[in-house]
Amino acid sequence: MSSYLLQGNTGTWEIVVGLEVHAQVISEAKLFSGASATYGGAPNAHVSFVDAGFPGMLPVINRECVAQAVRTGLGLRAQINLVSRFDRKNYFYADLPNGYQISQFTHPVVGTGVVEIELQDGTIKQIGITRLHLEQDAGKSMHDQHASKSVIDLNRAGVGLMEIVSEPDIRSPEEAGAYLRKIRQIVRYLGTCDGNMEEGSMRADVNVSVRKAGEEFRTRCEIKNVNSVRFVMHAVEAEAQRQIAVWESGGVVEQETRLYDPAKGETRSMRSKEDAHDYRYFPEPDLLPLVLEQDWVDSLAAGLPELPDDKRRRFCEQYGITFYDAGVLTADQITADFYETVAKGRDAKLAANWISGDFFAALNRTGKTIETSPVSALALGQLLDLISDQTINGRIAKDVFEEMVETGAMPSAIVEAKGLRQVTDTGAIDAAVTAVLAANQDKVAEYKSGKDKLFGFFVGQVMKAMAGKGNPALVNEAVKKQLG
Repeated sequence: MSSYLLQGNTGTWEIVVGLEVHAQVISEAKLFSGASATYGGAPNAHVSFVDAGFPGMLPVINRECVAQAVRTGLGLRAQINLVSRFDRKNYFYADLPNGYQISQFTHPVVGTGVVEIELQDGTIKQIGITRLHLEQDAGKSMHDQHASKSVIDLNRAGVGLMEIVSEPDIRSPEEAGAYLRKIRQIVRYLGTCDGNMEEGSMRADVNVSVRKAGEEFRTRCEIKNVNSVRFVMHAVEAEAQRQIAVWESGGVVEQETRLYDPAKGETRSMRSKEDAHDYRYFPEPDLLPLVLEQDWVDSLAAGLPELPDDKRRRFCEQYGITFYDAGVLTADQITADFYETVAKGRDAKLAANWISGDFFAALNRTGKTIETSPVSALALGQLLDLISDQTINGRIAKDVFEEMVETGAMPSAIVEAKGLRQVTDTGAIDAAVTAVLAANQDKVAEYKSGKDKLFGFFVGQVMKAMAGKGNPALVNEAVKKQLG
């Protein structure tokens, strides 16, 4: 596949991107304390002495956080390291009470892996995973609560974080977006992170550099804490354009940490970029090395749900739907479960068409989600049954569906209450055709003189006369017979 190239004054430039995705672990308690890891709550309500950095307080590893990291590593098809260790990453920030973060550096719990992404043109590309390591999150500094002071909320301090670091294999804004969406999809399927970027439970640091074709990597800059897929894509583009302008003006790109400003569509300098030695990493003295048993890892692997790539392939094989439709229907676990409930024992392609068409359109229009939809999988399945057994035709089904969206009623009740059953009585259909042809003798003459396209007009008039309730196949057959 060709790279996404940007045109500069001195020719074309290639973008090189690596992402560090920070995903908050779903667990009841924090990584090293028993305080609640639940999002929200009054400021500083979920803080233990360990989280607040009180002297003499010792960390205790949360087994479930480790299990969630291992599950994620398995979902990334990555190596699970049976022996890993925690390190202290030393830096000062107001919302980091200890003055250091307990993280993993040289010996992470998860090693190299790979993620498959799909691009808009259908191209499949593999992005390498360098590692996944566990670390504790920092608190939150808020600068809009007081006119002259900043305030600190430590509810998030100590919450378990998985940092998923990619190889610099990403070559375009589109690939960056596809990769982040895929990571979010995998962790949601696994139940290891909710992927909610608006609440900050998933965010990305974006490393960007540019180079001419065939060159070694040039200096990269890191854009910190980008909190949406769209902003990640925009940040890649903006930073690449900035670096090209620097190089082409004869300047040198300095390694630094930057922030993305969505309002201006540009990045701005935050601080000079630290290297590992700036953080003075050393082994965490209050925690023993983390040693896992292979049997425990195997038991976690055995309990994993079906992952999105596997589910997509199964949907294609089992239900005979297209690879594209299977991708739409497996975008998240809830949609996939909804589809399987509707499709079971029915026309699976018809189910896919209704869900990806009318059903999704209705959710969009009403601002609902599958969980809050007035149309359940059971109700939609019943509607498809009414179509399949010819109780109603496709046109009437759309009207019934709209009423289901508005009222939440079951389709069978709507059909009976409004008398919408499809007419399959050939006598009644023949009578309606005879009346339409008699009322349009001039058009009948035109049809018989060679204007074959009028056939559709006659069918439409018959359906109109029957209030849309005529069986389309029988109506077509009757019109053809009488015109013949």
